[in-house]
Amino acid sequence: MTIASFLNILLGLLLAPLLLGIVNRTKAVFAGRTGQPLLQAYYDIVKQLRKGAVYSNTASWVFRAGPIVGFAAVLTALCIVPLGGVAAPLAFSGDLLLFAYLLGAMRFFTVIAALDTGSSFEGMGASREVLYSALAEPALLIGLAAVARETGSLSLSTLLPAAHVFSPEVVLVVVALLVVYLCENARIPFDDPNTHLELTMIHEVMVLDHSGPDFAFILYGAALKLWVLGLLIVGIVFPAPADLFRPLSVGTAVAGLLGLAVVVGVIESTMARLRLIRIPQLLVAAGSLSAFAFLLVLRS
Repeated sequence: MTIASFLNILLGLLLAPLLLGIVNRTKAVFAGRTGQPLLQAYYDIVKQLRKGAVYSNTASWVFRAGPIVGFAAVLTALCIVPLGGVAAPLAFSGDLLLFAYLLGAMRFFTVIAALDTGSSFEGMGASREVLYSALAEPALLIGLAAVARETGSLSLSTLLPAAHVFSPEVVLVVVALLVVYLCENARIPFDDPNTHLELTMIHEVMVLDHSGPDFAFILYGAALKLWVLGLLIVGIVFPAPADLFRPLSVGTAVAGLLGLAVVVGVIESTMARLRLIRIPQLLVAAGSLSAFAFLLVLRS
């Protein structure tokens, strides 16, 4: 692992919670409020790490393993996605498939940990999570396949820098990935991370029984997921030469991620949460955009 690759991981670990703070402050500006401190996500993680965990007598080792395995999965995904002109430390041909499977593994262990509690309430959220992820994953995979076909690479470290951002198929993929980005990170219009209304909760309901360090892993993992999925979009919109450590390209990528967090805050401030029956329609539309982009690449 080179120094540049280590910087890739270090920036993700240090700055990922900052994205949540930027989203919340952007929403506060639109609402005319002061809002939470920019570093509130860091305070929340540290606060949870100082607490003790409480476990139900009906929960098994699955409940305890869920947050840790989920965090390990997204941390491994961080090692696969490049940052700016810096190649990922675990880059290899076909790593885009491993990236998708790691995000799926994170979701799987979150779901089974929720089901392990025996709560019908958390089971309801797990059911919704699985349904929407089944529609979001094809949009992600087909979109990446379209870019891979265009660039002739199966590795994210060479695929993202070689993407032609102004080509119609790549524009379609970016739009589809933005929809997946909002869905996978439980943001409006798919889910409201700040709500505790029983009938509309999706992701938050699955982690209600976690506390202490376990909940800290969940919060940190959610921030890292926001970071790694954002790197896909930023890597396509602001491509940089691969295997070349340039402070300017890294700074551009980080600035792009911060700007993407502002975009998420604007979307959440100007849109309402969709009805549950409308969410599958939007995800199918994103999948259709990815599929159409793939067909365009095949015809070219």
